[in-house]
Formats: sequence, C-alpha cells, structure tokens
Amino acid sequence: MTARPHPALIALTIAVYLFLIGPLIIVFGAALSDTSYLTFPPQGLTLRWFENIFEVAAFRRTIVTSLQIAFLATGIALLIGIPAAYALNRHRIQLPSWLSTLFVLPILIPEIVIGFSLLRSVAVDAGLPIFPTLLIGHTILVLPYVIRVISASLAGFDFSIEEAAISLGSPPAKTFFTIVLPNVRSGVIVAFILAFITSINDVSVSLFLTGPGISTLPIQILAHVEQFFDPTIASVSVLLMLLTVAVMAIVERTLGLTFLAK
Repeated sequence: MTARPHPALIALTIAVYLFLIGPLIIVFGAALSDTSYLTFPPQGLTLRWFENIFEVAAFRRTIVTSLQIAFLATGIALLIGIPAAYALNRHRIQLPSWLSTLFVLPILIPEIVIGFSLLRSVAVDAGLPIFPTLLIGHTILVLPYVIRVISASLAGFDFSIEEAAISLGSPPAKTFFTIVLPNVRSGVIVAFILAFITSINDVSVSLFLTGPGISTLPIQILAHVEQFFDPTIASVSVLLMLLTVAVMAIVERTLGLTFLAK
C-alpha cells in the first residue's frame, strides 16, 4: 500500500511552487494591463505594450545587439571551453592543479570587478570599440560555465575508448570529433543553453562596457525605467522569459530533455 504524503508536505510544496511561479504571473499580468503604469492585477487586457517594444527604436536595436553578443560569446566560449575541458580531464595528471582554478576565476570574482577591469584595460587602455569589448566581456563571463559543464560530462567518459581507436589507426583529431565529442554532446548542449541565457540576461558586466549607440537589452531596460514606469518593461521581461522557453523547446523538439539527462 502506497503511503499518502503528509498534508504539511503538500502545503509546503504548493508554497514553494507559488513562490517560484508567483512573480512570473505578476509580471505577465502587468504586461497585459490596459493602463499607462505598472499595476497588478491588470486593469483590462491589451497587447499594445508588446507592440510598443518594437515601436521603440532603442529596444529593437538592443534586442539585436543582445542576440548577436549572446550567440557570438557562447560560440567563442565553446571553441575555447571544449578543448580546455578536454585537456583538463584527459591530461589531469600532467597539468598543474591550479590551472582548473584559473578557468573558474570569473565565477569567484564579482561581476562588477570584472566589468570595471575590462573597462579600464580593454576599452580605455587598449581603445577597442564598444562591440568587441562587450564580446570579450561576455565571453569571459560565460567561459567558466562552459568549462565546468563539459568537464562534468567528460569526467564520466572512459578515455580508454579513445586510446583504443588511436591504437587502431584513427587520427587523434578524427577520434576526438567522432568518438569523444558525440559522447559529451549533452554536456555541450547544456553548456550552450546556460552560457546563452547567462549572456543575454547579464547586467553587471554590460553596465560598464556599453556606450553611445551600442547597448544590450537589460541595460536598455534600466534606462527605460529611469524615465518611464509603463508596462513596456513587464512586456520586455515576458519576452525574455519566452525566449528562454523557446530555447528549451527547441532542445526538446530536436533532442528531447531526456537525452540531456543522460
């Protein structure tokens, strides 16, 4: 006979779900409100605040910039992180122990410190334009997540399989792409999702590195709040949530979430 859960446990579970989902419901309701100010529950229903996102040129421009930065930074982080994670796991005995710590320093250091350091060294001293500076900052920000996730996948990989393939005549590069990489594909996909979402939602680093004419969506949201208090902000927040859901839905449609759990 299956034991029924205690009523207190059921109540606690419901409370946790409300705590997690409640703010999302409030933001979604405020985005649909037919008022010129943020309010909940919504006073009437309208989609005009979602239309307003694409009518404001600053929002259109920053959405494109954020997507460009997120995709490029994630791609560069994967190009650096996959070989780095492979080397850290494949040659862990030969490599110094402090090397793995070096790659996670951006997680340990506050993002404000990273943003200010990049502003001083890359934007001011090196004189790089704003877009490359933002790209460097976001790449440094997401690189530790890529390395940690892929390293976790490689930790369970049996490298004797790779050695056997090489001993049978397979070139090392071909072995890596045909044997090693397919076995950690789930880790690469999870790393991409985590890095992309981290980049597109970043505020602390982008706040220091944006400038005239080039900004990211979160920074534009802050600038909009300073001047207006309309539901456009809630609509942009809903748009970011839908973008996250869309990324997860694409993964589910192409691979299935059960594949990522392997």
